[in-house]
Amino acid sequence: MTGVIETRLERLALALPPVHQPVANYVGAVVSGNQVWISGQGPTWGQEIRFRGKVGSELSLAQGHAAAQLACLNLLAQAKTAAGGDLERISGCIKLFGLVHSAAGFSDQHLVLNGASDLLAAVFDDGGQHARAAIAAPALPFSIAVELDAIFALRE
Repeated sequence: MTGVIETRLERLALALPPVHQPVANYVGAVVSGNQVWISGQGPTWGQEIRFRGKVGSELSLAQGHAAAQLACLNLLAQAKTAAGGDLERISGCIKLFGLVHSAAGFSDQHLVLNGASDLLAAVFDDGGQHARAAIAAPALPFSIAVELDAIFALRE
């Protein structure tokens, strides 16, 4: 049976990607008490990178926004795995941190990260309200456009 969160994703014509496997010495998520801490996620579908390059030169703001939304879908996929395959155990997002691979002079990182924040608000309602930081990065691993990490609240 599909839960509320996945039904909302379907209504948005979105699906969770396959869980991205770590490419270095770390794990995708750690559960600590009633929180799930998700490692940095990029704009990938499984292991395939979908958005590479600097936002503001090689990629448009709209492409950066889409990259942030895809990275957020990867956060949700990791959260679902950490919650034993039940996304309904995630009650919302506490903190979102985002790095935007930015061209010199690009200063709309906050608008890029709205791709993730808007998605969280759409699928979690009030639980989608979160603290956030949006930071410009001169480079990111594999030249990905966006990297996000997050802390989610976990229901008992």
